[in-house]
Parts: sequence; C-alpha cells; structure tokens
Amino acid sequence: MGGAASAAPFVFLRQNRMQTGFDGGGFVRVGMVGTGAISALHATAYKNIGFELVACTNSTAAKGREFAAKHGAEFVETVEELCAHPRIDFVDVCTMPNFRLTVVEACARHGKHVMVEKPMSTELETARRMIEAARAGGVQLGVISQKRWDDAALFLKRALDAGRLGRIIQADAYVKWWRSAEYYARPIKGSWAGEGGGALINQGIHQADLLLHLIGPVKKVSAMWQLGGLHAIESEDTVNALLRYASGANGVLQVSTAIWPGYPERIEIHGTAGSAIMTGNRLTTWDVQGSDEGEAPPLGSAVASGASEPLAISTVPFERQMREFAEACIEGRPPACSGEDGYRALELVRGVYRSAAEESPSA
Repeated sequence: MGGAASAAPFVFLRQNRMQTGFDGGGFVRVGMVGTGAISALHATAYKNIGFELVACTNSTAAKGREFAAKHGAEFVETVEELCAHPRIDFVDVCTMPNFRLTVVEACARHGKHVMVEKPMSTELETARRMIEAARAGGVQLGVISQKRWDDAALFLKRALDAGRLGRIIQADAYVKWWRSAEYYARPIKGSWAGEGGGALINQGIHQADLLLHLIGPVKKVSAMWQLGGLHAIESEDTVNALLRYASGANGVLQVSTAIWPGYPERIEIHGTAGSAIMTGNRLTTWDVQGSDEGEAPPLGSAVASGASEPLAISTVPFERQMREFAEACIEGRPPACSGEDGYRALELVRGVYRSAAEESPSA
C-alpha cells in the first residue's frame, strides 16, 4: 500500500492476471465514467503510478471527447460500451452519486471490477443494491476515501490498534470549510435528489469515514443543521452532531461550507493515555503520557486541505488507494475501502440527517 507518486508502475504476475481476469502488458488499464473536475485528478494519479487510462465516457459527448484527447484516452459513447471494452481491467466511476448504480450493474454484467467516488450513493437502499450487484457479478466494489491513505491516518490507525492512546474517551471531526456562491451555482449542487445533501455528504463524509475507520461504529446520533444558512441551496451548509460510539466514547462531527475563508479540517482523538490531532493531511499533535517507545509519529505542519479550493489536495493518497484496489482485485479479496465501508459512512451521514430533520421537523 503506500509508495510515493514517483514509484514504479504496478506490475502484475501473469498467473494472477489469468486467475482474476486482468490482461495485457503488465499494467493496470482503467476505464472512466464521468469526466468532471475530480476525474482530472484521478487521471493524474493513474498516470503517476503507471496505470493506463484506456477509455472514458460522458453524457455530454463534447466534454468527454475533450477529456479523452487531453489524457490520451479513447472516448466511447455509452456506459455499456465502456464496461464491455476488452482492454479495460476496472472501471472508475466519477459521476454524480445518483448515477452510480447503473454503472455498477453494467460492470457486474461484464465482469469488470469497479471503484466509485464518494459518497457511493445518495440513499442506503441504492448503496445496498450496488453491493449486491457487485457480489452477484463476482467483481470487487471499492469506494474512494483517500483520506485513509494520508501518512497521518495510516500512522493513527496503527497506533490506535496498538492501544498507544489507551481507551478512547473522545473522538471528534471538524470541517469548517468555505464554498463560494459560484460553487453552488449549478442547480444540482446541494440538492437532495442529485447530491443527497450538502456539506456533510459531499465534504464531511471523508471525516465521517475516518472516525468510523479509526474509532469504530457509532450507535447514537443527535444532530442540528442549518438548511441554506448562507448559500442558496435546499440542503445543509452547516450541521453539528453529537456521537456515541459503540465503544462508549463520545464525539462531535461538525461540518460547514459557510465558514469564510475556510480552515483545514481536523480529527481530534483523546484517550486515557494521550491525544492526537490530524490537521488536513498532517499529524500536528501527538501527546502521550509516560514512555512511548512505538513508531515515531510523522509530525508536520505543511498542511494540504480543500478548505477553500476543492482540488487543492495531493494526489498521493489517491495513488495509494488505487494501487491497493488493484492489488485487492488481483488477490481476489475486498479492497481496504469496500462497498460495505462506503455503506457504513453513508449510513452515518443519513443518521445525522435523520436526527437533524427530527430536531427541526418544519425545515
């Protein structure tokens, strides 16, 4: 897993390619559905690790052809054609979240492994159907949650599993970001039908996933929100939730896109033996009582964050997740961030929304 952007291309053993359906000249070959802003970042990450972007498709053909020309890929007219493409090993879905089930079902029909951007869907029922379709088709389903692959998050996972902070008492996530009126200018942005909500499901779901990944399941949620508190959207641009973990720890999940000028997101974890804070993609605090002889913490202060600019983020964690997904497909095992993991993150988001709606039934 790991590895810098300049690492050598990922090479498959011939026997593994034969066993898992991967084929070709030793490199992973990707098809992409959707060619919006995040797709360009994905394409750059694939190029950095030596994966070949073979083909792409977009419902707006002109945009798709422009993207294909820029990234040296073939443009195909339909999702079905892309998923049936003989030179594609897996499909990367970068569409709006309300159009991912269709692609996963097509991938399952054609035996193509599939990775989707977060959130995996807008609704839990649809997310479950995606998982079932992939399982029935014998293909792997992964969900992009690249924050897990930041150096700080990788360290924290190992440290927490080793009990270095003791019993966890409090685990919080704060996302005080800024998005402009122009960001929300498209009618689909911040809509319930198209995006499934606002700040939490689009921006804060990464931190929700990290809390689940690092601390474990949440069993109780109490939330309040502001619908269109600053922006002209129908969903929330600010939400605050109190969490009760199955472990007994408490937590706060606070997400906003209305805080100018935007500040790096934080994960704060406090245990009986010490505390840790992850700011943006860096571990900025590691305070442990007594003698701590474990792995040295990767402390840093040069933070990368999408606090005010959505794409002001590193491609390295994407590259690491993409490599791990390919490895999982070769080995015939679920990826480290599977459809089930994506479902759990969406389940927490929907739980926060449900609680907030009950708190403000007239909203």
